[in-house]
Amino acid sequence: MKSLDTRLYELNYEFSVSFILELNMSISFMKLYDRNNHSVGIAFWHIQFCTKYRYKMFSKIKYKNLIQACIRQTCTKHNIKIITINVMPEHVHMVVKTKVSVNPSKLVQLIKGASSYLFFRFHPKAKLRYPRRHLWSKGKFIASVGFTDLDFTISYVLHQEEHHGPSLIG
Repeated sequence: MKSLDTRLYELNYEFSVSFILELNMSISFMKLYDRNNHSVGIAFWHIQFCTKYRYKMFSKIKYKNLIQACIRQTCTKHNIKIITINVMPEHVHMVVKTKVSVNPSKLVQLIKGASSYLFFRFHPKAKLRYPRRHLWSKGKFIASVGFTDLDFTISYVLHQEEHHGPSLIG
């Protein structure tokens, strides 16, 4: 049987090792967080929005690529990092990373408004379908995503064709 001193030493050693491992783990997570003057953190959002009247505006590859480029340009301009994006014929799924101070509703408003403006600028014939230049419907889906759900959410966004079937036209 071990003496009390030996058992206390082993207990302290195990505690120290686990404490150091936890400390290193939390330090590695801390590197992922954004640091600002008055906040530390990170916000991942799963965002989905649809075209007005659910028209299949992005069935053709060139229009799908155009709206994706418009969304990417908007996000780059406003310091929004796109983790993943998938454009379906009548809706868009995205996972984005923002500062914790960004209001998610304003975030979607910004992305929808600016991408719509750019889309009509580069595709003037779309005004025949939407004469008032309202590309997106009023609705939206927003959900916060944690580190544990991030992989699942990214997989869900990337595999939308499995949910809705193949949809692109040459």
